[in-house]
Amino acid sequence: MPTVIVATGNPGKLKEMQVYLGELGWALQLKPDALDIEETGTTFLENARLKAAGVAKALSQWAIADDSGLEVHALGGAPGIYSARYADSDQARIDRLLQELDSERGGQGSAGEGDRCAQFVCALALANPQGDIVLETEGICHGEILLAPRGSGGFGYDPIFYVPALGKSFAEMSPEQKDANSHRGVAFSQLMPHLKQLTLG
Repeated sequence: MPTVIVATGNPGKLKEMQVYLGELGWALQLKPDALDIEETGTTFLENARLKAAGVAKALSQWAIADDSGLEVHALGGAPGIYSARYADSDQARIDRLLQELDSERGGQGSAGEGDRCAQFVCALALANPQGDIVLETEGICHGEILLAPRGSGGFGYDPIFYVPALGKSFAEMSPEQKDANSHRGVAFSQLMPHLKQLTLG
Protein backbone atom coordinates (compact mmCIF):
# COMPACT_ATOMS: atom_id res chain seq x y z
CA MET A 1 0.00 0.00 0.00
CA PRO A 2 1.63 3.28 -1.11
CA THR A 3 2.00 6.03 1.49
CA VAL A 4 1.01 9.58 0.53
CA ILE A 5 1.63 12.55 2.82
CA VAL A 6 -1.21 15.04 3.12
CA ALA A 7 0.51 18.43 3.24
CA THR A 8 -1.33 19.72 6.30
CA GLY A 9 -1.14 19.46 10.07
CA ASN A 10 -4.93 19.43 10.33
CA PRO A 11 -6.40 16.00 11.26
CA GLY A 12 -9.81 17.13 9.95
CA LYS A 13 -8.31 17.72 6.51
CA LEU A 14 -6.72 14.26 6.62
CA LYS A 15 -10.10 12.68 7.40
CA GLU A 16 -11.69 14.60 4.53
CA MET A 17 -9.00 13.42 2.11
CA GLN A 18 -9.56 9.82 3.24
CA VAL A 19 -13.23 10.09 2.26
CA TYR A 20 -12.41 11.30 -1.24
CA LEU A 21 -9.38 9.08 -1.86
CA GLY A 22 -10.49 5.93 -0.01
CA GLU A 23 -10.96 3.78 -3.11
CA LEU A 24 -7.33 4.28 -4.18
CA GLY A 25 -5.98 2.14 -1.33
CA TRP A 26 -3.42 4.74 -0.26
CA ALA A 27 -2.14 5.06 3.32
CA LEU A 28 -2.56 8.79 4.02
CA GLN A 29 -0.44 10.47 6.69
CA LEU A 30 -0.24 14.01 8.06
CA LYS A 31 2.95 15.96 7.47
CA PRO A 32 5.17 16.35 10.56
CA ASP A 33 4.30 19.43 12.64
CA ALA A 34 7.90 20.61 12.47
CA LEU A 35 7.76 20.80 8.67
CA ASP A 36 6.31 24.20 7.81
CA ILE A 37 5.84 25.25 4.20
CA GLU A 38 5.42 28.98 3.65
CA GLU A 39 2.42 29.83 1.47
CA THR A 40 3.84 32.65 -0.63
CA GLY A 41 1.67 32.06 -3.70
CA THR A 42 -0.82 34.61 -5.00
CA THR A 43 -3.39 32.00 -6.08
CA PHE A 44 -4.89 28.85 -4.58
CA LEU A 45 -3.14 26.70 -7.19
CA GLU A 46 0.27 28.26 -6.50
CA ASN A 47 -0.10 27.58 -2.76
CA ALA A 48 -1.27 23.99 -3.33
CA ARG A 49 1.78 23.42 -5.56
CA LEU A 50 4.14 24.95 -2.99
CA LYS A 51 2.78 22.77 -0.17
CA ALA A 52 2.76 19.52 -2.16
CA ALA A 53 6.21 20.05 -3.66
CA GLY A 54 7.78 21.28 -0.41
CA VAL A 55 6.51 18.37 1.68
CA ALA A 56 7.32 15.76 -1.00
CA LYS A 57 10.88 17.00 -1.42
CA ALA A 58 11.54 17.33 2.30
CA LEU A 59 10.32 13.78 3.04
CA SER A 60 11.18 12.10 -0.29
CA GLN A 61 7.60 10.80 -0.44
CA TRP A 62 4.50 11.39 -2.55
CA ALA A 63 2.48 14.33 -1.20
CA ILE A 64 -0.94 15.83 -1.93
CA ALA A 65 -2.04 19.32 -0.94
CA ASP A 66 -5.10 21.47 -1.25
CA ASP A 67 -5.62 25.18 -0.87
CA SER A 68 -9.10 26.60 -0.79
CA GLY A 69 -11.14 29.62 0.12
CA LEU A 70 -13.98 31.98 -0.67
CA GLU A 71 -13.96 34.70 -3.32
CA VAL A 72 -16.61 37.42 -3.14
CA HIS A 73 -17.21 39.36 -6.34
CA ALA A 74 -18.12 42.72 -4.77
CA LEU A 75 -14.98 42.60 -2.60
CA GLY A 76 -12.66 42.14 -5.57
CA GLY A 77 -12.22 38.43 -4.85
CA ALA A 78 -11.53 38.84 -1.12
CA PRO A 79 -11.00 37.12 1.22
CA GLY A 80 -9.52 34.71 -1.36
CA ILE A 81 -6.24 33.05 -0.33
CA TYR A 82 -6.56 34.82 3.04
CA SER A 83 -9.94 33.19 3.83
CA ALA A 84 -8.64 31.25 6.84
CA ARG A 85 -6.72 34.27 8.14
CA TYR A 86 -9.51 36.84 7.70
CA ALA A 87 -10.17 36.87 11.46
CA ASP A 88 -9.49 34.77 14.57
CA SER A 89 -12.58 32.52 14.52
CA ASP A 90 -15.28 31.25 12.16
CA GLN A 91 -17.84 33.63 13.65
CA ALA A 92 -15.48 36.60 13.46
CA ARG A 93 -14.68 35.78 9.81
CA ILE A 94 -18.40 35.63 8.95
CA ASP A 95 -19.09 38.89 10.81
CA ARG A 96 -16.24 40.69 9.06
CA LEU A 97 -17.28 39.44 5.62
CA LEU A 98 -20.94 40.45 6.05
CA GLN A 99 -19.92 43.85 7.42
CA GLU A 100 -17.53 44.55 4.54
CA LEU A 101 -20.04 43.36 1.97
CA ASP A 102 -22.77 45.59 3.40
CA SER A 103 -20.37 48.57 3.48
CA GLU A 104 -19.40 47.93 -0.13
CA ARG A 105 -23.03 47.75 -1.26
CA GLY A 106 -23.86 50.91 0.67
CA GLY A 107 -20.97 52.69 -0.97
CA GLN A 108 -22.27 51.77 -4.41
CA GLY A 109 -25.68 53.16 -3.58
CA SER A 110 -27.42 50.12 -5.01
CA ALA A 111 -28.31 46.63 -3.88
CA GLY A 112 -28.30 44.79 -7.16
CA GLU A 113 -28.42 41.00 -7.20
CA GLY A 114 -24.85 40.76 -8.48
CA ASP A 115 -23.52 42.31 -5.29
CA ARG A 116 -23.65 39.01 -3.39
CA CYS A 117 -22.16 36.67 -6.01
CA ALA A 118 -19.36 34.49 -4.69
CA GLN A 119 -17.54 31.25 -5.32
CA PHE A 120 -15.67 28.69 -3.28
CA VAL A 121 -12.44 27.50 -4.90
CA CYS A 122 -10.37 24.39 -4.15
CA ALA A 123 -7.00 23.74 -5.78
CA LEU A 124 -5.35 20.31 -5.53
CA ALA A 125 -1.78 19.33 -6.36
CA LEU A 126 0.04 15.98 -6.21
CA ALA A 127 3.85 15.87 -6.11
CA ASN A 128 6.19 12.92 -6.58
CA PRO A 129 9.04 12.20 -4.11
CA GLN A 130 11.37 14.46 -6.11
CA GLY A 131 9.02 17.41 -5.56
CA ASP A 132 7.69 17.56 -9.14
CA ILE A 133 4.00 18.37 -9.54
CA VAL A 134 2.46 15.42 -11.36
CA LEU A 135 -1.23 16.35 -11.28
CA GLU A 136 -3.22 19.46 -10.40
CA THR A 137 -6.75 20.77 -10.74
CA GLU A 138 -9.10 23.46 -9.47
CA GLY A 139 -12.74 22.98 -8.48
CA ILE A 140 -15.25 25.83 -8.23
CA CYS A 141 -18.70 26.04 -6.64
CA HIS A 142 -20.72 29.14 -7.54
CA GLY A 143 -23.11 30.69 -5.06
CA GLU A 144 -24.19 33.78 -3.17
CA ILE A 145 -23.53 35.31 0.23
CA LEU A 146 -26.62 35.30 2.45
CA LEU A 147 -27.70 38.31 4.51
CA ALA A 148 -27.50 36.18 7.66
CA PRO A 149 -26.18 32.68 8.55
CA ARG A 150 -28.40 29.66 7.88
CA GLY A 151 -27.91 26.07 9.03
CA SER A 152 -25.81 24.47 11.75
CA GLY A 153 -23.57 22.10 9.78
CA GLY A 154 -20.18 22.55 8.18
CA PHE A 155 -17.54 25.04 9.26
CA GLY A 156 -15.96 28.33 8.24
CA TYR A 157 -18.11 30.38 5.86
CA ASP A 158 -20.59 27.52 5.22
CA PRO A 159 -23.58 29.17 7.00
CA ILE A 160 -23.50 32.22 4.71
CA PHE A 161 -22.62 30.49 1.41
CA TYR A 162 -25.84 29.72 -0.48
CA VAL A 163 -26.04 27.49 -3.56
CA PRO A 164 -29.10 28.59 -5.61
CA ALA A 165 -29.16 25.37 -7.66
CA LEU A 166 -29.75 23.39 -4.45
CA GLY A 167 -31.71 26.02 -2.50
CA LYS A 168 -29.49 25.56 0.56
CA SER A 169 -26.47 27.01 2.30
CA PHE A 170 -23.48 24.71 2.73
CA ALA A 171 -24.38 24.55 6.44
CA GLU A 172 -27.88 23.26 5.60
CA MET A 173 -26.64 20.37 3.47
CA SER A 174 -26.00 16.83 4.67
CA PRO A 175 -22.30 15.91 4.67
CA GLU A 176 -22.94 13.67 1.65
CA GLN A 177 -24.68 16.43 -0.31
CA LYS A 178 -21.95 18.93 0.50
CA ASP A 179 -19.20 16.42 -0.43
CA ALA A 180 -20.85 15.86 -3.82
CA ASN A 181 -21.45 19.52 -4.68
CA SER A 182 -18.72 21.53 -2.96
CA HIS A 183 -15.66 23.04 -4.61
CA ARG A 184 -13.61 20.26 -2.96
CA GLY A 185 -15.97 17.59 -4.30
CA VAL A 186 -15.71 19.06 -7.80
CA ALA A 187 -11.90 19.19 -7.61
CA PHE A 188 -11.58 15.58 -6.44
CA SER A 189 -14.05 14.30 -9.05
CA GLN A 190 -11.89 15.98 -11.74
CA LEU A 191 -8.69 14.50 -10.31
CA MET A 192 -9.83 10.95 -9.51
CA PRO A 193 -9.78 9.48 -13.06
CA HIS A 194 -6.13 10.57 -13.35
CA LEU A 195 -5.19 9.36 -9.86
CA LYS A 196 -6.60 5.91 -10.65
CA GLN A 197 -4.19 5.59 -13.58
CA LEU A 198 -1.12 6.48 -11.50
CA THR A 199 1.26 3.88 -10.15
CA LEU A 200 3.00 5.20 -7.08
CA GLY A 201 6.42 3.61 -6.92
